[in-house]
Amino acid sequence: LMLNSRSFCVIGAGTLGKSIIRGLLRSGKVKPQAIRATVGHEASVAPAKAELEVAVGTDNAAAASGADVVILAVKPQKMNTAAGALRGIELTGKLIITVAAGVSTAQVEAAIGAPAALVRAMPNTPCLLGLGMTAVCGGAHASEADIALARAIFAEVGRTVEVDEYLMDGVTALSGSGPAYIFVVIEALAEAGVKLGISRQTATLLAAQTLMGSAHMVLELGAHPALLKDGVTTPAGCTIDGLMELEEGKLRVTLIKAVVKAAERAARLGGGAHCAGGAPKSD
Repeated sequence: LMLNSRSFCVIGAGTLGKSIIRGLLRSGKVKPQAIRATVGHEASVAPAKAELEVAVGTDNAAAASGADVVILAVKPQKMNTAAGALRGIELTGKLIITVAAGVSTAQVEAAIGAPAALVRAMPNTPCLLGLGMTAVCGGAHASEADIALARAIFAEVGRTVEVDEYLMDGVTALSGSGPAYIFVVIEALAEAGVKLGISRQTATLLAAQTLMGSAHMVLELGAHPALLKDGVTTPAGCTIDGLMELEEGKLRVTLIKAVVKAAERAARLGGGAHCAGGAPKSD
């Protein structure tokens, strides 16, 4: 699992690809010379190289051929093309990690045209700050060591969890799309503060820090969110009145329906079917 003994190729140095590269470099376990990245257009090479301070090019096959770990960080629509660049490359000993909503390991392996050690990952945008959440699942030829290596990589940009592949559309909808839902909640809470006379800047700070602190309580204390909610809700206090408004506005069921709808869309992206159930294995 030693990251400092591996070489990496990130095909698709977009927002997420750059976040992964920064996480590896920030860890101090991977040197810049051990990372190669690719971009889609020649005009993007120089800016990406200056920003990341790693080797950047446009030849996916060349970049991947010399790497121990190849990360395909491209949009679902471009995954077949990116995976196709690995055709003809010696894959023995290489770990291929895919990052694309709705695209199964079987689909990627078909695009590669050969058996490969594949791990599918779904990170989210807080990886930018090292506070991401990434779920991984192994393909047909991925070993436990391959999955452990993938988790070690994404642990440098946040937390990780392993799930069965049939749950990945649900993961995409929950934690992949989840930051967008939370941003709406922060925005709405801040608007409420503005309505009550608080400046927008202060209201946004109050809302964002409150969500961050509440999330930390769930993660660090290990208590059920409902129990923590009850700890805030004093008898005949103001919080219960606010909670009653949330229930009347169907916030709870609306969030559930949003995640389910997004999962259905993720399944359609890859032409698969979404299933629910199962238990994750987290750290």
